[in-house]
Formats: sequence, C-alpha cells, structure tokens
Amino acid sequence: MAKVKKAFFCQSCGAQNAQWQGQCNACKAWNTLVEEIIEKETPKEWVSDTSLQNTIPIPINAIDVTQTPRIKTKDEELNRVLGGGLVPGSVILLGGEPGIGKSTLLLQVSLSLTTNVLYISGEESQQQIKLRADRMGLSGENCFVLSQTETQKIFQQIRKVKPDLLIVDSIQTLHSNHIESAAGSVSQIRATAGELIQFAKNTNTPVILVGHITKDGNIAGPKILEHMVDTVLQFEGDRNHIYRILRAQKNRFGATSEIGIYEMISQGLRQVTNPSEVLISEKEEALSGHAIAATVEGIRPLMIEVQALVSTAVYGTPQRSSTGFNAKRLNMLLAVLEKRAGFSLGSKDVFINITGGITIEDPALDMAVVAALLSSYHDIPILQKICFAAEIGLSGEIRPIAKAEIRIQEAEKLGFEQIVVSKFSKLGTTPKSIKIKAFSKVENLVDFLF
Repeated sequence: MAKVKKAFFCQSCGAQNAQWQGQCNACKAWNTLVEEIIEKETPKEWVSDTSLQNTIPIPINAIDVTQTPRIKTKDEELNRVLGGGLVPGSVILLGGEPGIGKSTLLLQVSLSLTTNVLYISGEESQQQIKLRADRMGLSGENCFVLSQTETQKIFQQIRKVKPDLLIVDSIQTLHSNHIESAAGSVSQIRATAGELIQFAKNTNTPVILVGHITKDGNIAGPKILEHMVDTVLQFEGDRNHIYRILRAQKNRFGATSEIGIYEMISQGLRQVTNPSEVLISEKEEALSGHAIAATVEGIRPLMIEVQALVSTAVYGTPQRSSTGFNAKRLNMLLAVLEKRAGFSLGSKDVFINITGGITIEDPALDMAVVAALLSSYHDIPILQKICFAAEIGLSGEIRPIAKAEIRIQEAEKLGFEQIVVSKFSKLGTTPKSIKIKAFSKVENLVDFLF
C-alpha cells in the first residue's frame, strides 16, 4: 500500500493544490477546492503488452497509416455527426441534460449492432435497462449489460466478453479502489477515464462515455477530461419539445459543424431524415411575422421558420427577446432597420422565435429575421413560397453567404418558388423551377416585400 496523502482539487478545472485556498489559481473560480485522499502512485488496471509498442520512437515515414474502416451503425444521424461512423480505438464523450435521451440513444445503438457490445451502467439495474429495451421494441443477442461501478471488476468482464464496442453510462459513477476519494470526484474521473482510454488505444476498441453536466451546461468533472477524449458530443434540446439535436463540439476524425436531429417518441428516438419539413409549421392561412430561412449546418441544408412579433411597448421601456437567435445580433439588425430603412422601432417590443426549439448561429438567418420583423411591423404576411438566405451588414448592405447553391437546391426541392439572396453571391448553374431575387441593400428588400 502506497503512502496516503491529502490534496485539494478544484471541482471546476481539476487543478491540484497542496492546501486549501478560497480561489483557484488556475481558473480563478471561488470556493471550488475540495479535499480528497489520494495515493502517490496509482497502478493502472489495464495493462497490455501492446502498450510497449508506443514507447519506441520510429521515423515518421515508417509509420503505417493504413486506415482502419469505420464501424457503421444503423443510426445515420450519429454516423453523420461522427464523420462516417465509429473509429476503432476512439473515445467518445457524450454529454447532455438529465432526461434528454442519452441512455436511450446509446441503448438503441447497442441493440442495432451485430458485433459484441458491452453496456456498462452505473446508474440503472439490468432489469431497468431491459424494460427500456422492451418499451422501444428492440432486442439484441450481442448486447451484454453489466451493472457495475468498480473498474477492477469491469475489466475482468471485459477480458471475458471481448467487446467490439464499450459503452459506459456514466463516467461520473465509476470508481477505482486505488483512489480513496468518492465517485465523481476529480481524481476518480481522471483515473477511471485514463484506464478506459488506455484500454481503447491498446485494443483498438471504440469506447463511448456518458458525462453528466453542471448547471452551467458544461460537462462535470475536470476540463482535462474533454482534452483526453477524441470526440465530445453534446445532446441538446428542450424537454418541452420533441426534437433533440446531436452536435460535435470536438472531433479528431471529422468536422464539428455537423448536426443530427432526432424526434423523441414513446418508442425511443426517431431519426429525422428531412428536418426541413418538420421545422416549418403548418398554417391554414398566411400569417404576418413569418419568414423562411435557408440555412446550412455542416453540409446539411435546413429550412428554418422565423417568427417575429412587433408591438407597441406598454410600460415605456421596450422589450427585446429572442429564442434560438442571438439577442445581440437582433439588436444590431433593429439598429440597421432604424438607421438605413427609416423604421421607428425604438418604442416597440420585439420578439423573435426560431420554431422547433433549436438554436441556429448561421449568419444567413439575418435576412429572414428582417423580413419577419417588417412583416409583423406592417401586419402584412409574406408569400409562403418565398425563402431568404443572406447576411446583413451594419451599413445595410446584403452580404453573400457560403454554400448558396446547396441552399437553393434545398429550397427548390421543397417547392419554394422564389429565394432572396445577395446580389454578390457567386452562383453556378441556374435552377429551373425557382426564381432568384438578388438585392444589394436592405432598402431594396423592403421595396420588394411591401
């Protein structure tokens, strides 16, 4: 038994201190240092002979770069976000709010694979997982479920099962006997994650870790956990809405701009292959304050509906509220309309909502927001077969956006008759069934709409 000593760890960034102090020297957070009992040397549980291969330096030209094929899952949304499937030997960290559907998503992936999958749950019993699988109407002979939190016992079962995919739900519930602090502490998370990462690299087995999040929305535990893994996925959405979005915040094997969209139903998570149709609300008649924006997330085009409400301020101080759209950018667009187009919006309450409960950061949303604001201001509806895709600058100029042709093709496929873009957009082939309206200033857009 190694000599036991005490140390103080920051619960925000994981920095170690010899004594307690009010403020962490690393992240400058207050009252985050917690005392933990640790050992000087903590032996690694997973030891393999192949780990010695990485200790010998070799010339870079002699390194074998033969790419191992990715493991394709039956979840096309997950494959898209990961960049084409699971990379052998990669470690993926999946974070999200409680009840958002992280365990449901991973259980569906586990039951859909034909290779051996070991699903380790530290939060639910085996009976609870089986009840969820029955509710979703899924079954799989190659999915093995283990309800265990001690890493020493987990690695004993890994040697017996020899899984092709390892899922841990969640990393905050695991603990190692070599460290005498509680599960979920900084030292426990760092040690258990290190053992699982070493197992993944030595055996070329992909590992998916579920991570809890704090009240600020960050993944709980030390920040070094996100640096250690290969991919960080964020599963987000409002529990009051049925749609969930899977985003990649970090991905060493693919782009971080891709998103996957799911619909939460009683049978689990359903993949939304054409999100444009579900993100545009159905209306019996044309209503004012509605505009359609052609946006792009990664290489995926999305048609988003923007709703706006402009009304007279009752209490003297006008309100500015936005859901799913940057509030600072909304204030900028209102200032542009007042300065360049002559609209008096200083005494008006302005509300913006992106339908579907999703958040969009694409600057091409600017023109649709302006069109919805003007439509609500005049109380005149915009034609339903018109969509918008352009950025608006501070001087009122309409700027071009990237991937304009993909947006036009998506609008044409969904039956739109006109699309409004910047006059300076570089377009290749001219579409046949959709008319392109190009403007250079926001004043021209006002004249066109009204």
